[in-house]
Amino acid sequence: MKILVVEDEKGLAESITDYLSREGFVCEVANTFWQADEKISLYQYDCTIVDLTLPDGNGFDIIQTLKKIAAATGIIIISARNTLEDKLKGLEIGSDDYMTKPFHLSELNARVKSLIRRRNFGGNNDMTWKDIRVNLPARKVFIKDIETTLSKKEYDLLLYFLSNIDVALTKESIAEHLWGDNMDSADSLDMVYSHIKNLRRKIVEKGGKDYIQSIYGIGYKFTAP
Repeated sequence: MKILVVEDEKGLAESITDYLSREGFVCEVANTFWQADEKISLYQYDCTIVDLTLPDGNGFDIIQTLKKIAAATGIIIISARNTLEDKLKGLEIGSDDYMTKPFHLSELNARVKSLIRRRNFGGNNDMTWKDIRVNLPARKVFIKDIETTLSKKEYDLLLYFLSNIDVALTKESIAEHLWGDNMDSADSLDMVYSHIKNLRRKIVEKGGKDYIQSIYGIGYKFTAP
């Protein structure tokens, strides 16, 4: 799952991304309005965490842009502004949650996970498709009710596929989802092939079918054979 943190306080932004990265999220940071505006125009995120007060713009405008381009991201506002007017405005223009600074990172993490479950997986703790079941809070994967051990990237890749059933995904989009801003420094396209090969093998070894279809010149599709 991929998170964008829009926060001009670099220390806080770093604390948030460090914490959420340890929880298994791929995190990117925008410290200014224009950095955020560029990122949301180029990439997709499962959740966007937005500070309202930015040095060169307003967090409300970021939210309105996300809604204008019909981005599928969940939105959590973090702000030192604690007025009812700001909270109501945030919710009215499309944010899903509002947290007042200071806050505990553990609470932010819980709200991010709850929001992603609600938006992407119907609020369920378990995600099931065919003979694959994923327990989201525990990050456990079962093939035909047999637990299989996946690496972090393999788990993230499986969730990305399960969120995009029957969708042709380019190798570049997969790499960008798995590595975010670091995709260019990870030999990412070769690594995509390696992770897909390992994920396919682990599913089939537990008795599952080969759901990963290669699409020549494009990438891959997760679909029923």
